[in-house]
Amino acid sequence: MNSKTSNNIATGVIYFLVACVLAILVFLLGYILITGIPHVSWHFLTSAAQSFAAGGGIRDQLFNSMYLLVLTLIISFPIALGSGIYLSEYAPDNWVTGVIRTAVEVLSSLPSVVVGLFGFLLFVVNFHMGFSILAGAIALTFFNLPLLTRSIEESLQDVSELQREAGLSLGLSRWKTITGIVLPAALPGILTGIILSAGGVFGEAAALIYTAGQSAPTVNYGDWNPMDSASFLNFMRPAETLAVHIWKVNTEGVTPDAASISSGASAVLIVVILLFNLLARMLGRWLYKRMTATK
Repeated sequence: MNSKTSNNIATGVIYFLVACVLAILVFLLGYILITGIPHVSWHFLTSAAQSFAAGGGIRDQLFNSMYLLVLTLIISFPIALGSGIYLSEYAPDNWVTGVIRTAVEVLSSLPSVVVGLFGFLLFVVNFHMGFSILAGAIALTFFNLPLLTRSIEESLQDVSELQREAGLSLGLSRWKTITGIVLPAALPGILTGIILSAGGVFGEAAALIYTAGQSAPTVNYGDWNPMDSASFLNFMRPAETLAVHIWKVNTEGVTPDAASISSGASAVLIVVILLFNLLARMLGRWLYKRMTATK
């Protein structure tokens, strides 16, 4: 077998494997959307869930998921950004840095149930937070930090060293070079890490069962005071997310339309994640052009 034939065979195998991955993805998304979209309506999206009667919606669960996602990113992104900058730009190549990277890898491999139980014992019980959005956001930070830190570090390392040298040669400080030149150039990779971590947060269920809780109390969407217990912005209230709601309906649901609620909620979950990816990439391209003067 000559080199050209072996190259064609290898290329064909690679294309076949890629096609298999795409086929699996299309099948999963297609099945969820085809079975779930017919059950989605404006009433379904804007009405509260029902425990026993049919016709309930996912209004509170959908908002809780988005609120928890935003709060988790507010907590985890600054920590991950600082850690990624340190590991990429400042950390010396020694055993201390190796230990830090190993700790990040170990943290990323922890099972979600273990993190949820840890969050329950520490935040819910010992810190007396109770089942709350804040306890869930802190627990989910443990999932976000490894992925965000590594993606930020690798994105910064992918920026050409010539750009750093150009900034330093112009008399810029090291910090100004990082914030004014390196970070804007690494923005697409950083944004990809945010999108991947956000998808994991939005679809997480196991850890939130033990920290954010399995109930969605009635809240007042006209009350903008986060310190008020009835406010929808109160982060110390329990909050059943969309993923937890899907799990609960499938395992404990007694409503007559439990199957249709589960299918519709799953479709909404997929659509929201896809929309978040699309909007985040559009925003990232716009920021990249503004920060780097790219046409």
